[in-house]
Amino acid sequence: MQEYEKNALGLLVLGALIALGKLLASDEKITPRLFFGRMILGSATSMAAGAALVWVPGLPPMAVTGLGAALGVAGHQAVEIWLRRRGSGLLKGSDAKDDVK
Repeated sequence: MQEYEKNALGLLVLGALIALGKLLASDEKITPRLFFGRMILGSATSMAAGAALVWVPGLPPMAVTGLGAALGVAGHQAVEIWLRRRGSGLLKGSDAKDDVK
């Protein structure tokens, strides 16, 4: 496995573990839908840290991991809040122009 593949896998696992920790620490009832949804969301937001390599190609793996952890926590929360507010309207088929303010 090459270095970039190890970094990507590490970011995926990191995001999933952050999401799992947040889920276990909350008072919400854990359902399979909530469990898998948060795992996917946490992994995806942590993977966004890989985009930092576009701006800074020589970024050390530890810095990418730190960005992944930060995005895994803050990004997960921001995406979840956005989905709760706007996502239901998108699923119901509301106009896209109503989404932008």
